[in-house]
Amino acid sequence: MNFEAMKSIYVSEMARTRRTVFQSVISPVISTVLYFVVFGAAIGSRISEINGVSYGAFIVPGLIMLSLMTQSLSNASFGIYFPRFTGTIFEVLSAPVSFLEITIAYVGAAATKSIIVGLIILITASFFVPLEIQHPVWMVTFFVLTAVTFALFGFIIGIWADNFEKLQFVPLLIVTPLAFLGGTFYSITMLPEFWQKVTLINPVVYLISGFRWSFYGQADVNLWYSLLATLIFLGGSLAIVHWIFRTGYRLKP
Repeated sequence: MNFEAMKSIYVSEMARTRRTVFQSVISPVISTVLYFVVFGAAIGSRISEINGVSYGAFIVPGLIMLSLMTQSLSNASFGIYFPRFTGTIFEVLSAPVSFLEITIAYVGAAATKSIIVGLIILITASFFVPLEIQHPVWMVTFFVLTAVTFALFGFIIGIWADNFEKLQFVPLLIVTPLAFLGGTFYSITMLPEFWQKVTLINPVVYLISGFRWSFYGQADVNLWYSLLATLIFLGGSLAIVHWIFRTGYRLKP
């Protein structure tokens, strides 16, 4: 493993975050806090608690997961798309660095950024509502797995996209709506039985449910189903990344 090369790419990506700290860190934190304040005040005044958990505290895991998914996608997709856009990716590909090392560096940097944002949101939320993390090991597991999985997914999007519109298409028009409909602001048990079954098709439900269970010991779906869904998504993303580098899809002229 060429650790020096991975370190160089990783440090370069993290340095870009420091140069755009408002866009990369402050902006998503402010957006999530606004979600928290607006939904917590508007809906929380009508729903005092869900399954014994105050509504304000109930939505915190969902908001963290929403931010974690979107930030991992955006950071990873832009991180690999911009070198393709400027042509500097060919310098990386011609260097003595394997495809695995390139992936680890870019995905690792994107996941690190989103984890930092998620932790800031978690700390900020603790000033608004009393939080309880009953299963910290599971919380960290879902936290890291989700960040890495969606960073890999974003890496794929960044290679697939050939313009900035496509780069934003999946995060804005697919992932965010799925997160909103996946139990971020409510429990799917509050839906009619038919829509509960329909909602289970949404893969984000399993991620949010497992993460919320780590806080309050309550979940809309079985914990092991949540873990299995996350691992399947992770494995599928790894398989696609492997295929991209094996075939040189949109990386080689």
